[in-house]
Amino acid sequence: MMAYPEHFAAHLRLTILRVLAEAPAYKANDSLLTSACDHVGVPATRDQVRTQLAWLEENGLVRLEKPMASLTIATATERGLDVAAGRANAPGVQRPSPRG
Repeated sequence: MMAYPEHFAAHLRLTILRVLAEAPAYKANDSLLTSACDHVGVPATRDQVRTQLAWLEENGLVRLEKPMASLTIATATERGLDVAAGRANAPGVQRPSPRG
């Protein structure tokens, strides 16, 4: 059984991917992602979101841009969108529940 911090991180990663899947151009900045996660009941700090964005980038699920030191922009990759929709699995990302 996963400890709470690992379970939370896996859930936060899925939430970030789901938000990006619904965003225009599959892209959003870290501030917007932090607010969106809070809105859906996964409260996280901006630092926690940035940490998970770095993890998602390392695992090929998002691409990151840093136009300035205080801003990170994430874009979901094709694989990231597949994981968000449950069409693919990624160890360390919670699998989405069936919808419907």
